Amino acid sequence: MNEQHFAYRLRQHLNSGLHELPNETRLRLEEGRRRALARQKVAERQSVFAGVAGFLLQQADHRRLRQVGLALLVAFGIGTYTFWHAEQSIAELEVIDSALLSDELPVAAFTDKGFAAWLKSSASQ
Repeated sequence: MNEQHFAYRLRQHLNSGLHELPNETRLRLEEGRRRALARQKVAERQSVFAGVAGFLLQQADHRRLRQVGLALLVAFGIGTYTFWHAEQSIAELEVIDSALLSDELPVAAFTDKGFAAWLKSSASQ
């Protein structure tokens, strides 16, 4: 049995039971249906761009506090990561600087281009 056939049989069964209901119950059901239809939102046709703008405005009205909180949380996370990354970079540079200062290298070694390339390759390893 497919969906359409099932829906048809269900409608037939409900309609047959409708005639057996007392008149007062039928009137209450009709009144409830009218009220439900009156409350039903009517779809309005509008352009796609107006729909997107309306959606964004509606979301901004209902979720502004939640969005601000989420934005602050993201900003805090980015700030924490940036601080942590800077601390790691400083720690790596401290190790390199202390190693260079503790060695007995001539001043000419620091101006050598190959030495700078060696520093970069050793720091990345």
